[in-house]
Amino acid sequence: MKDHTSVDGTVSNVRVPLSVINAPSAFGGQPVQDALQGDLVIKDGKVVGMLPSSQPDIPARIVLPKFTEAHVHLDKCHTISRMEGVGGDLQAAIDAQAKDRLGWTTEDIRARASLGLDELVSSGCGTVRTHVDWGQPANHSAPSKAWPILCELKEEYRDKLTMQIAPLTGIEDLADLTTADRIARQIADKGGVLGSFVFDQTERESGIRNAFKMAEKHGLALDFHVDEGLEDGLDGLAIIAETAISMDFQGPVLCGHACSLMNQSSIELDRLAEKLAKARISVVSLPSANLYLQGRTEGTPDRRGLTRIRELQEAGVNMVIGTDNVRDAFCPLGRFDPRQTLALATLAAHLDPPFGRYLPMITTNARAALGIAPQTVDEAAIGDLIQFDAKTTADLLGGVMAPRPLSAVFQGDSE
Repeated sequence: MKDHTSVDGTVSNVRVPLSVINAPSAFGGQPVQDALQGDLVIKDGKVVGMLPSSQPDIPARIVLPKFTEAHVHLDKCHTISRMEGVGGDLQAAIDAQAKDRLGWTTEDIRARASLGLDELVSSGCGTVRTHVDWGQPANHSAPSKAWPILCELKEEYRDKLTMQIAPLTGIEDLADLTTADRIARQIADKGGVLGSFVFDQTERESGIRNAFKMAEKHGLALDFHVDEGLEDGLDGLAIIAETAISMDFQGPVLCGHACSLMNQSSIELDRLAEKLAKARISVVSLPSANLYLQGRTEGTPDRRGLTRIRELQEAGVNMVIGTDNVRDAFCPLGRFDPRQTLALATLAAHLDPPFGRYLPMITTNARAALGIAPQTVDEAAIGDLIQFDAKTTADLLGGVMAPRPLSAVFQGDSE
């Protein structure tokens, strides 16, 4: 990775969405739709503001912070081509993936996870949190075969992107405090995140409380797969919010899926959203896999497999969009590209224009959800920024153009 700290200069005629500028009133530039347009000013390798466009007739380009992918599964990705007759709901996908896992080798896991990481880098991603299944059939406290491989890849890719690893435990395993401590120690030793799957397990309340205890004890962030279904009675998200409040937990908590919020009345939803906001819990919607798995009937589904994106945002909950599964039993199509996933979410959740206001869900808000300080364009190092040959945010989300590092503008850098 090159040192750009001595770079001074300008980048002609760019647009920066207002939603990714910390102080728009002091940034400079000309308001155009949901962005500011002008020449980006670079001093000592960092963005210091914007001047009026010196070349207003050349095509504008959009500049953004590198994307943050808050929720993927690099251990499972790119396995669908070797499965036959795959389809069905969440349990069917779990069963099909478990069958495929029996044939996993070190070489297979490494090759597929590396392909996923390369896709993330090429899509403009600078940070990713990947889940990895935890436990072995005879020992639920032991890491899976994929865990050490992903830990190795984390170091190998550190100059290309920041990678967080969240082992996916069963909340019933964390219900035993000794087991929970044994698992948490191993995760903490590698700088990981404590993750767990919460559905309708009878031990879910004690497991959730132990997860918070272990996070406090070992200094871990928390990440829950929770209420991934449209069935009535799923209450994991409510238990998580209430536990975080009662324990005054200060660490980052991210909850994925939460599809069952679709069943709640407006009064119930308002009460839970207030608790989530009070507990500073972030929620990540995962449209690709949940649209594919949830609401299945014998014909065309008539329910969306999403959480309440718009309502949670309006209540002050930090909302994030994640890609989740790619080309496996949980989602047979797609690629690791946060921009593509946000585009899908805008259609599925009726997120209307202007689209720039949703970009924090794959940039600044996503970083905050992972416990990382948000990176806006103002005062960002040029190595942390990307540019697209897109004139508007609608072009950005609707296009297929690949990003380029902003640093490539200077001295022919093509990193």
